[in-house]
Amino acid sequence: MVTIVTEVGLRDGAEQKWDEIMRQRMAGAKDQPGWVGGQLLRPADDPGRRVIVGTWRSREDWHAWHTEPRFQETRTRLDELVRGPEEHAWHEVVIEMDGSATGNGQGAGKGRGTQKGRGTGKARGSTA
Repeated sequence: MVTIVTEVGLRDGAEQKWDEIMRQRMAGAKDQPGWVGGQLLRPADDPGRRVIVGTWRSREDWHAWHTEPRFQETRTRLDELVRGPEEHAWHEVVIEMDGSATGNGQGAGKGRGTQKGRGTGKARGSTA
């Protein structure tokens, strides 16, 4: 399992529109083979930036999603709203924990172990 973290700067005033298009993209990704989950984050100290965290079964699944027409359509619309190139960093998931309640107020962890192979890397291009 891998996670890609993407950071992007948005044009002034484009935040709401960009967020809505990304919401549509992430909804479409949910139906893709290999999609595990994702988050869209807004840094507290920079409301004009976004951080997208997408977790996939493999990089190949992520790349396959990028060939889908639904992805391509949102790519075009999102590109019009950014102020520069995106920055990507790949990470292998070592441990994943969910927030399931255990009855004692603490989350139940689902340790998924470690994966060996490709390490963290940076790439440029499209996301989620």
